[in-house]
Amino acid sequence: MNNKTESEVLQEKENLLMGGVSKWTAYYRANPHKFARDYLGLNLRLFQQVILWAMFRFPNAIYLASRGGGKTFLMAIFCTCYCILYPGSWVRIASKTRGQATETINKIQSILMPLSANLRSEISRIKIDQSMAKVWFKNASEISVVTAGESARSNRATVLICDEYRLIDKTIIDTILKKFLSTNRQPAYLQKAEFKNAPKERTKAIYASSCWYKDHYSFELVRDYAANMLTRGTHFCCAMPYQLAIKEDLLDRARVEDDMMESDFNIVSFTMEMEALFWGKGNGSWFAFNEIDKSRRIKYPYLPKRGYKVSDKKFTLPEKQKGEIRIMSADIALMSSSKNKNDATSLYINQMLPTASGKFTYNIIYPENNEGMRTDAQALNIRKLFEEFDCDYLALDCKGFGLSIADALMADMYDATSGETYNALSCCNNEEIAKRCSVKGAPKKIWAIHGSQELNSRCASLLRESFRQGQIRLLINEYDGEDMLNGFSWYRNLSPEEQVNLKMPYIQTTLLVNELVGLDFEVKNNSIKIKEKSGQRKDRYSSLSYNVYVAKEIEREQNSKSNKPMDQIMQMVSFPKVKKRKYFLEVL
Repeated sequence: MNNKTESEVLQEKENLLMGGVSKWTAYYRANPHKFARDYLGLNLRLFQQVILWAMFRFPNAIYLASRGGGKTFLMAIFCTCYCILYPGSWVRIASKTRGQATETINKIQSILMPLSANLRSEISRIKIDQSMAKVWFKNASEISVVTAGESARSNRATVLICDEYRLIDKTIIDTILKKFLSTNRQPAYLQKAEFKNAPKERTKAIYASSCWYKDHYSFELVRDYAANMLTRGTHFCCAMPYQLAIKEDLLDRARVEDDMMESDFNIVSFTMEMEALFWGKGNGSWFAFNEIDKSRRIKYPYLPKRGYKVSDKKFTLPEKQKGEIRIMSADIALMSSSKNKNDATSLYINQMLPTASGKFTYNIIYPENNEGMRTDAQALNIRKLFEEFDCDYLALDCKGFGLSIADALMADMYDATSGETYNALSCCNNEEIAKRCSVKGAPKKIWAIHGSQELNSRCASLLRESFRQGQIRLLINEYDGEDMLNGFSWYRNLSPEEQVNLKMPYIQTTLLVNELVGLDFEVKNNSIKIKEKSGQRKDRYSSLSYNVYVAKEIEREQNSKSNKPMDQIMQMVSFPKVKKRKYFLEVL
């Protein structure tokens, strides 16, 4: 005869239920890929199951993914599974831009929740707006987005996800984001006496990104994680290239092949973003990525009026300051095809601003690359840009095709589209070329560049040293640029084509950085020879190096003019008279 009271029966049922919950929770925590399948109803690919398991298993993880590999989608699955299986968890997603981190929560709301009724029942609410992106769970867990910056200092987390961590400043990660993980999750059972000495759960740090350059801190972090994975068992690191995404039908093979066949195919970007490999020779490169990346400080490009629907004064070139000099440079090419992948005309506008020390800062305010343009079209384009940016000099490669461009510029030019006539320019540093000018008295603005081993070596050295000294400033990267542009309402009202066009100066600057870091070099007879890899380009490098070379020459000439002859200096200085004595000189 059962003499148990009703309360005892209920307690027994509760114990059985909680015992089952405890066993299933432990099972699913050890097998989160099965939890995603059984409870959330998600069908994951094998590689997704492995990575999801590893992110649960290890307190420190790095996931390097190719484009199209579903990195953000997998991060969304991890966040939801973890928050359900570990009640009271605080998951913080940090990235350089708020929009990047918000994508994970967008995936939860737009993809995962419609697929899973159980997930919808676990979430109490979601908020995504300009000020907040957050998911609240009914079990007190939460997922929120933070911007990787000073404003994030007060946050705490049991799980930190750094999305596209390569774009986050290392100082921000070390001094702010890592400090989030100072407090472990505090489940209620730890308050009971029998669990007082129970081991505490470790906080988690997960870094997800595409690959980058070898001389960047992101590569050193990967090396450290790989070493710890082999020795300590507390770290996990993996990279998934584009071939896996193709195999799993996450990426279209034909599309990848089409991209590889385009004339502007960039092996550096492809290696990092698609092959999930870091690029470069580390400290052995002639141009170090870290030195160049520090120069990316200009927020707004100054844009020509044609082709850009921008009325904001931030993008309009102001009047020249006192002592300001503007140099345009052009490395000329006329052909463009799959067989001539290293042929493109590269243009740069350098705004030289004087500093208090007597030197100049070189602001590369506008880059442009053109392929397949006719000689007359290129010459007119260069002349119009020269006029609109009120340039003082044009550094022009006058070898090969460049001489025909110079000839066109040394004659009056008529623009049939606008009806405007542009006056001829002459050469300022080469009498033989100046004699080819068809207009007597034309202003001497063209600085003819005739590449030689000695000149090319000097250009390479001057460009590298200018980066090292912080004299050159480039546009910020396209991710920061897009985030900044999204802050303007007029930008959000533009068509997609117009928005892409406005982002091109930032993208062209990134392509310049890729090209510089990807160049090879050799030293022969104390001369530097810069070489592009097979099928790659160095037109951007050549144009910028010519620009800096001319800037240095102008700077040197100005400094020499400012130094007065010694006899004039002696007349200006008053020296004290002295009287000679037997043992000493006495100043009167």
